[in-house]
Amino acid sequence: MAGKIFVLPEELTNKIAAGEVIERPASIVKELLENALDAGATDIRVELVRGGCGSIQISDNGEGIEQADVPKAFERYATSKIYDFDDIYRVKTFGFRGEALPSIASIARVEIVTKKKESLSGTRMIVAAGRIEEIADTGSPSGTSITVSQIFDSVPVRKKFLKTEATEQGYCMDVITRTALSHPTVRIQVVAHGKDILKIPATTDISERVALILGVDFRDHLISVEAARDHLQISGFISRPDFTRSNTRHIYCYVNGRYIRDYLLNHAVMTAYRNLIETKRYPAVVLFIALPPGEVDVNVHPAKMEVRFQHPREIYHFIVETLGKFLAHPSFIRSSSDVPALSGGAAGLEGYRERVEEALRRYTVSTGGRKPFFDQAARSEKKGILPPLFDKPDAGLTSGGSHEQETIKFSGLAYIGSFADTYLLFSSAEQLFVIDQHAAHERILFEKFQKGQQGEKIIGQRLLIPEVLNLTPKDFSMLQEVIPVFKKAGIELEPFSGDSIVIKSIPAVLVHADIRIMVVDAFEAFSETGQALSLQERQEKILALLACRGAIKASQILTKEEVAALCEDLDQTLFSSTCPHGRPVYVRLDLRDLEKMFKRR
Repeated sequence: MAGKIFVLPEELTNKIAAGEVIERPASIVKELLENALDAGATDIRVELVRGGCGSIQISDNGEGIEQADVPKAFERYATSKIYDFDDIYRVKTFGFRGEALPSIASIARVEIVTKKKESLSGTRMIVAAGRIEEIADTGSPSGTSITVSQIFDSVPVRKKFLKTEATEQGYCMDVITRTALSHPTVRIQVVAHGKDILKIPATTDISERVALILGVDFRDHLISVEAARDHLQISGFISRPDFTRSNTRHIYCYVNGRYIRDYLLNHAVMTAYRNLIETKRYPAVVLFIALPPGEVDVNVHPAKMEVRFQHPREIYHFIVETLGKFLAHPSFIRSSSDVPALSGGAAGLEGYRERVEEALRRYTVSTGGRKPFFDQAARSEKKGILPPLFDKPDAGLTSGGSHEQETIKFSGLAYIGSFADTYLLFSSAEQLFVIDQHAAHERILFEKFQKGQQGEKIIGQRLLIPEVLNLTPKDFSMLQEVIPVFKKAGIELEPFSGDSIVIKSIPAVLVHADIRIMVVDAFEAFSETGQALSLQERQEKILALLACRGAIKASQILTKEEVAALCEDLDQTLFSSTCPHGRPVYVRLDLRDLEKMFKRR
């Protein structure tokens, strides 16, 4: 058939179309939740079997479906939301194209039980591989219950790409969390492994919903924002600048109640926080944007996760100015240029304009203070030696894997001093060495954490008062996978209540680190990389993060004894030429190179 053009059979086209909408079990949860909300449900129950890989059941108390309309609901492009093309630009519901149910039914077995409140009986129908197998009257409460099983059985190649059950459950919980944030008046219950894992009561106070889902930690650091201009409204909550996260996962943006991923909105949020938070740290934000339906196109993405704005520049400016106004409290500001929309001066205004233009160019349709290195009271009597991380010393280790590493003995070099309180300078007879103190200590800690994963005991320190930490439902669902990694790294934690965990002990070498932020960032790293990496790779990412947080910082002044201890540990560390993130630990210049620079050769 090569070179011939022919029409694909309907069964194949349905599966291809389903691939655009149904990526994983979480996609099914999203579509069914949106259908329940469109039906006016105020009580939704979600049951996940094997993290959603086995089956998904979503029951609601919405208005239900007429018996005659039940078969139509599983036909492609069957909808009650639009009647002509212009209706797309006036749509106020989540679903409108009639793709969700037929897409799900083409790659799974679907059983629907539904009943209108005024009907005497309900309707039960089973659809498998896009074909109706059974339809009959049945007794049922008002509303709709849909059970999806045999997910991706008809497309095994798609099933092969699913992750672990815990990871897939985490994605499902992420979808449920996003939905619950924008619908506080809807009660949501999630059941997995036969027990409730999330039970969110209805409330009229959105801040209560935020606290229940994102944790009390966020609620205690949030700032309520609200503003309106003509037809545009913004409301929600933003975190204080001293409360940050390691990625953008906690930036939730909603347009007319619909959660979206939008570069323009994220860029506007980060512009408002410019110079208020550390680099590579991100705020926690729940932002609701309301505007006339005709000014936003929600029909530009198969899963409706992206939109197009008619006036993107206006929205960008309004977000930056609104957030900037609420962040302009004197206790938040480090300099007069911290709030871009409000700061004066030609240079500041020009910089702001450049950031706006950059954001608009990329906007497309498809898219604390210093901490001491060592605790003086915990220092070893042996001068200059770091508190041991392991019970067994590493005296037998040989340095490095390459010839260059084997010939360098850092403790034997002559210490000259430090530059910018970050780079340590050493000399030998023919060479000058410059060591990045943070990168060096980071590699030392990482290698020792690695040995902890291999069974060597790490010396820990029990906390006098255990730390209680709230996690998001998605992160909490992955707890059992993460606990062994933390335990081998010297961090003892366990479930506490609800979505909370308690931290009982930490490695002695991390006693000065902010353990709460460190653990949260590690959970996020584990969750974030679960999409593509193996368990071993995810473990290494967590250990690299722990090492980075526990290592001495740039601009931190070290004593000569501390420098000597660092060099001795570096001598016994494998792969000492780079940090866990691939940055060089040291650079060296030969005397010959210096002489050429000064034209002595």
